[in-house]
Order: sequence, then structure tokens, then C-alpha cells
Amino acid sequence: MILWCCETELVKTRFRARVKIMRDIKEKAIAAREASRELAYLDTDSKNTILCGLADSLVKRKSEVLAANAVDMQIAKGSGLPSPKLKRLQITEAGLNQMAEGLRIISRLPDPVGAVVKDYRCESGLHVQKVRIPLGVVAMIYEARPNVTIDAFGLCFKAGNACFLKGGKEADKSNALLALIAKDALKAGGVTEGAVEVMVSSDREELRYLLGLNEYIDLVIPRGGTALIEFVHQHSRIPMVQHFHGVCHIYIDEFADPAKAAEIAVTAKTSAPATCNSAECVLVHKSVAERFLPVLGQRYLDAGVEIRGDDAVCSVVPHAVAAADDDWGREFLDLIVAMKVVDGIDAAIGHIAKYGSNHTDVIVSDDGGRQAEFIRRVGSSCVLVNASSRFNDGFQLGLGAEIGISTSKIHAYGPMGLEELTTSRYVVHGDGQVR
Repeated sequence: MILWCCETELVKTRFRARVKIMRDIKEKAIAAREASRELAYLDTDSKNTILCGLADSLVKRKSEVLAANAVDMQIAKGSGLPSPKLKRLQITEAGLNQMAEGLRIISRLPDPVGAVVKDYRCESGLHVQKVRIPLGVVAMIYEARPNVTIDAFGLCFKAGNACFLKGGKEADKSNALLALIAKDALKAGGVTEGAVEVMVSSDREELRYLLGLNEYIDLVIPRGGTALIEFVHQHSRIPMVQHFHGVCHIYIDEFADPAKAAEIAVTAKTSAPATCNSAECVLVHKSVAERFLPVLGQRYLDAGVEIRGDDAVCSVVPHAVAAADDDWGREFLDLIVAMKVVDGIDAAIGHIAKYGSNHTDVIVSDDGGRQAEFIRRVGSSCVLVNASSRFNDGFQLGLGAEIGISTSKIHAYGPMGLEELTTSRYVVHGDGQVR
């Protein structure tokens, strides 16, 4: 009887704690909704001043941020977090400086709010304009990427949106401090702190509760592993843009410059192997395979990259291991690359269509016709010609930062910057017209 009573009391205690957390989540969502109404008409100068103030604060409070991140890293290493996620979790001094510079770039970009997309007169004499407006409240759900806290806030804020941030538990200390610094910048600029709200719970039931708050949240963007994306897709009542895995291909054509091709293929894998825009599979035209693959294979070996190849690759690259069926279409996020010899551009495009993820694909070729054919037939969110897949990145493409790289075609596709965080409406001026 005593044991039963203790268990009953424990259940009640846990239930009360969960109810309190859910109440807190709803209150934050309501605060974000109220803030979004203020942000929708906030003038550009005020937004830019706050963004630059936040950039300065990040640099000034560098030691605090790095210390908080060091705690997260220590806990994550102790819990056995995989190496790719550890790399994403770590904030370096250079990474912190890039966050600050991203905010400054965003401050210099044109404000999309109020931009006129179309302007025309109807036969009735009505003056019709299509004008950009904020989405409202954007929820970001992400894993092991504390830089997203700043990138998401900066982009959402400049585009007139409030943001509701749900980072992974492995980055709790980092995310909490970065959000606090953002709130301080808002307060200093005389703007409601509800413009950025943070959810700290890692419980899936509480996340499911958040995903049901479609009355207060307008868009949800998950960034993380397959399990997270599928969970959000299954349970969300809020419209969703997904940042799914990046199975990025590089096709090396028979008309490719060998030195250029090798440099692109190697650095696209080694510069940041844990990122979604790193190369996961290299496809090589059969006419250049015999002379090119040994050179590329040695470059990968020197860089510590494991090659998982088909029979044709393994026959000319001695250290390559035979690829398994599930190595095609796989996001390794590590110093591992799949490699295959293909008959030509048709076979390369067919392979990408079967195993790609609509993220990023590259052709290396000096033939303009081949380049045009690849661009026309490969429908990924970013197609590059003679350049690394690593350039599919908001910062690199001049967006200042990105809130994610959408692999959904509605409502945005590719890196999501300021314009992708707005929608448009019609504003119509008349002079007494009636129907």
C-alpha cells in the first residue's frame, strides 16, 4: 500500500510538471504571436540597429559563449555523441565571428517587408500591387547546431517575424545564452523580447504539443536527422518546410578539367564532412575513369577519406572498399565517400534521380551543352557547375545566413534567406469601383 501511494504521488508530480511545461510553451507561443504583430511594422533602421548591436554583443561576450559551449561539448562527449554531431555542436572563435558577421550582412541587405513584387492596373482601373509581408511566427526545431539560434533570429527578425526556437538538449547551455544575448539586444532597442522565444524541453510529448499550436505559429522548420523530420511531418498541425538530409553528388564528365575536378571533389568532402552540403557520392564518366580515378583516389587517401566504390572503381583504386547497396543514397556526414563509374551523363542523372535528396548536385565539365543538360534535367534545390557543393549555403550565396536549406518545393526551395521568410498579399487601390 505504501509503495502504491508513493508511485501514485510520483505520477501526479510528473503530470503536474508536464502541465507546467506545456503551459509555459503556450505562454511563449502567445508572446511570440503578440510580438509578431509589432515586428510586422517595425521600421528598417530599428531592425538594423538591433542586429548590429547583437553582433557587437556576441563579440564582446565571446568568453561567455565559448565557456557555455565548452560545457555542452563536455557533456556531449561524455554521453557518446557521434563525431559529426560534435563538430556541429562546437562553437569556435572563428564560428562566433562568422555569426556576428552574418548579422551585419543581414543588416545591410534590403528589407523584404513592403517590397512590391508586382504593380499593374486592371481593365476596371484598379491599381493592383503584390506586396511582401512577414509570415508571422516561425518555429525552428534543430539538433546540435547552436549557430542556428543566431542565424534563425537574425533572418526572422529582419523579415519581420518572431521566432520560437527549439534546439537540441545537447546544446542547451549554448542556445540559452545566445537567446539571452538576443533578448538583451531587443530590450536595448526598445523591442519586445517575445520576438525570440526558446523551448528547453527535450520531451517528445511536449514537442508534439508545440506542433499543435497552429493558432499561434505560422511555419515550422525542422533541421536534423531523419527521425526528427519524420516526427515533425507526422505530428505537426503547422505548415512545414523540411530541411532534409543532403545526399550531394558530383558528376565528373568526360570533358572535365582533371585538376579542377579533383580539387572540387576532394574539398567538397573534406572541408566540412559533417555538413549537409558536403559531397557524399562522386560519379565519374567511364572514358576518363582509368586515368583519373587513381589520382583522385590518392588525393582521398592522403586526406584520410575512405572510398566505397563499385567494381570499376575498386579495379583501379586498390585501397577502395566495395560499396554496399545502402551506400548509394547515404548521407555519411564523415570522411567517407561513395564512388561509381557511369556510362555518361544519362546514367549520372539517372543515378541522382534515384538516390539524390533534392539538396545539391554538381557537374564538372567544360562542355556548355553538357552543363545546360545537367541544369535542365537535375531538379535539386541548388545545381552547381564547376564549383563545390559546399557553396549551397546562405552565407556563401550572399543571403547573410540561412534558416535552413529547404528540400521541399513549397513554400521555399534551397537556402532560406529573407525573401523566403515572407509571403505576399495583394494591395488594391480604387476610385469607387463596384461590381
